[in-house]
Amino acid sequence: MKLYEGRPEDVNEREEKEVRVYDMLEKLKIKYGRVDHAAAWTMEDCVAIDGILGVSMCKNLFLCNRQKTDFYLLLMPSDKPFRTKELSSQLGVARLSFAAGEDMERFLGLLPGAVSVLGLMNDTERSVRLLIDEDLRECEYIGAHPCVNTSSLKIKTEDILKVFLPATGHTPTYVTLTGAENIG
Repeated sequence: MKLYEGRPEDVNEREEKEVRVYDMLEKLKIKYGRVDHAAAWTMEDCVAIDGILGVSMCKNLFLCNRQKTDFYLLLMPSDKPFRTKELSSQLGVARLSFAAGEDMERFLGLLPGAVSVLGLMNDTERSVRLLIDEDLRECEYIGAHPCVNTSSLKIKTEDILKVFLPATGHTPTYVTLTGAENIG
C-alpha cells in the first residue's frame, strides 16, 4: 500500500460512486490523501491502512429507531466501544439498532462495509441524521472510505465539517460517548 495525494490518475476501473466522491472533493477544493487496498470489512482490517494514512479510520455506524422511520449515521473513534443505550438516551430514542443494508443503499448509496460520512453526498433528501462523537472534533484528520471499501482517504476534519457537510446540506449533532457499560 502506498499513500497518494488526490484522485487516482486513471479512474476507468473505479466504481462510479467512488469517482463521484473524487469529483465532489475536487469541486469543493478539499485536499486528501488516498490509499488503495484490499476490501476492508472490519476495523481490524483498517489497522494497516491507518498506519499508511497516519490517521485512524472512523467507526461509522448506520442506525435506525425501532419503527425504522429515523435513520442515523454515527461517526466515532475506531477504538471506542459503542453502547446503544448510551446513544439512545442522549437522543431520546427508545431503542436504536443497526439499520438494514437495503436502507443504507437506499439512503446513502452504499453497501455494508463502505459506509462513511462521504456517503451523505448521496442523501439529497437529508433523510439521515449525522451524529458525531465529540472526540472526533479534536482530531485534525479523519479517515473515510470514498463510498467503496477498497480505498481510504485522509481528510482534514475541518474540511468535512465546514466545507463538505454544508455542501450536502447536513448539519451534525454532536454526542458524547464514553463506551461505558452502565448508563443511566
